[in-house]
Amino acid sequence: MAPEPQSDNVKGGRHIDNWMDKLGQDLEMPKEFRIEQSRIMYIESKAEGLEGPAVIGRVYFSRSGKTIYYKGMKFQSLKGNGFKANYFEIESGEHYWISGPRKDQNDRLYGGNKGVIVDDDVREEYRSMLRG
Repeated sequence: MAPEPQSDNVKGGRHIDNWMDKLGQDLEMPKEFRIEQSRIMYIESKAEGLEGPAVIGRVYFSRSGKTIYYKGMKFQSLKGNGFKANYFEIESGEHYWISGPRKDQNDRLYGGNKGVIVDDDVREEYRSMLRG
C-alpha cells in the first residue's frame, strides 16, 4: 500500500527542520574544496513561502561552477524557472534564493536582514565586506 501524500505544510516543516539542523553543523569541508573556489553568499530557503530561514555563509563551487556546496547540501540552478528562487537543493528538490550578500544588508526579498544567521567562520570577512 502506498503511503498517504503529505500536505505541503508537513513536508515544508520537515524540510525546515532538516535545513536548521544542517545550519547548526560544523562540517569540515572535503580537501577538494579550496578557498579559491569559495565565496560568501546569502542563502534563503523558499520551502515555506517568499521569506524563510536564511544564512550568510561560505559556499564552494564545483570545478565547472554548475553546483554550489554548502554544509553537506548541493544546489543547482533553476535556470530561470523558479518563482522567487534561483536554485534547488538536489536531495530534497526544495527551492532557495542564493546570491552574493548585499552591502546595504537588504538581502531579503522585501528588504532587511531580520533573522538572517551569519556563520561564525565568515563573520569577520562579512563585516569587512560591509565596511569596504
